[in-house]
Amino acid sequence: MDLITILVFLGLALLVWDCIEVGRNDASNIVNAVFGARILNRRTAVRVAGLAVVIGASAASPVFETARKGIFDPGMLTLEQAVIAYISVYLVDTVLLFTYSAFGMPVSTTACLIFELVGASVGLYGLSVVHWGKVGTVIAAIFVSIFMTGLAGFLIQRVFRAAIGTKIDDRETILLHGPWISGFMLTGLGWFMVFKGMSGIPFVNAFREYAIDPYIDAFTPTFAFLSAWGLFTLIVHLFLSFSGTIGTRYLFPAMAVLGMICLAFAFGQNDLANCASPGISAFWLWRHAEQTVAQATQITIPTWVLFICGCLLVAGMMTENAQRVTRAQVNVGSQFDRVALYAPEWCRAMARALLRFFPHRPELAPPPMVSPQGKKVHYDALRAAVISSVSAGVIALASSRGLPVSTTYVAFAAVIATGLADRVLARGDADLKIGRAIWVVVSWFLAAIIAVVATAGVARLIYHLGFVGLLSALAINLSVRFYSQKVADEQERRIHRHRGGQPPVDQLAKTEIHADVP
Repeated sequence: MDLITILVFLGLALLVWDCIEVGRNDASNIVNAVFGARILNRRTAVRVAGLAVVIGASAASPVFETARKGIFDPGMLTLEQAVIAYISVYLVDTVLLFTYSAFGMPVSTTACLIFELVGASVGLYGLSVVHWGKVGTVIAAIFVSIFMTGLAGFLIQRVFRAAIGTKIDDRETILLHGPWISGFMLTGLGWFMVFKGMSGIPFVNAFREYAIDPYIDAFTPTFAFLSAWGLFTLIVHLFLSFSGTIGTRYLFPAMAVLGMICLAFAFGQNDLANCASPGISAFWLWRHAEQTVAQATQITIPTWVLFICGCLLVAGMMTENAQRVTRAQVNVGSQFDRVALYAPEWCRAMARALLRFFPHRPELAPPPMVSPQGKKVHYDALRAAVISSVSAGVIALASSRGLPVSTTYVAFAAVIATGLADRVLARGDADLKIGRAIWVVVSWFLAAIIAVVATAGVARLIYHLGFVGLLSALAINLSVRFYSQKVADEQERRIHRHRGGQPPVDQLAKTEIHADVP
């Protein structure tokens, strides 16, 4: 059996592994709002979101791009180089995502894949194979998406909080402000699903082409958005008028769950290619070796393969490290004074320097509380709904304009921005929360550098040393995985011992968070 055949079948095995790793890290982006507000316990939230992920993955476009987002020119690579490039991506991606998840750090799976493709192609061919203008667009999108989400999340949360205050269970307040607030959220979620969440479904694209795009072109997107906002406001008002106290009590929790479902569906549909395309592409090229790599820029795969990949994503969402990422992300935006987090001392020093410029003021959110089961409610249902709707809205706006943004960047920025709007990040462990946020953002750029350098090295190792290079790359992958898990577990134990006698990490992984509402 030649090296290419071995690499192809190894790629199919790594496809399974990478699907789990992508689900493991991106789970926090999907369920953090609902989990942080204790609307659903984590197990239930993951099950609901997981169903949406599987449906979204099954409805994903069956056409995968072998050259993601036009990052490199596949026509310049030979069959052997292309297969090595895709397997090198997997060998780095699986351990990179695993390490970030072990330390509870969210990272963009899309950005990791793109920079890994850059590293592999440069390592095998040279700088000329990469479309550097497109890479620059991706880097710019990181900054733009963080800024857009931060600004939108802060302003929207501040406006909605000014209207609702802490009276989230007061019927008169909800009847007065609930319809226009929920109408805005529903408009953002609807916009998101049409332009991003269901972008791979043919009949949705046809509906958008014939029923939405002409309307937008004729009346401007702003008018279209305002019209949809008015319609949804009327529908919510009628619902609240006839549903009594049940409707007012569950309005914002329902909005948060709906936002989670929309994000989960979009994740399954749009992010599936991040973990599935390298392995499937390598296998397709091997089966159709008579074609050039340039002719194989797109491949069609059956629906049952999409379904299996979706199930693997959900399996990753249910792992221990996925819980760790979710807990850490929720704690960063928590309204509680003391949180269990890690941030380097230089990040905390930077946070303390920033806090000196902002005077301490009373927070606007409801006071910290615990659920009847004694679990911390990190933020209320209003903020959870804003996190979901703002994340969806920003992603939809960027996608409709062709800007490649990441769900990870947007979801994390929404948590931080809404926390700043509610002034819950300026007291207690303020330096730890903000320091952690700084560390996460810095780590995003470190991930890009690691992805490029490591994948280039692995690709060259396999290309020049063949089977020996492959075994060496696998050994490095497994060694780094083992070491990072060991260090991360120790860090978790140290953090929770320092933060008030929390149970060790092996017990925390089994802790079940119960709902605050029936």
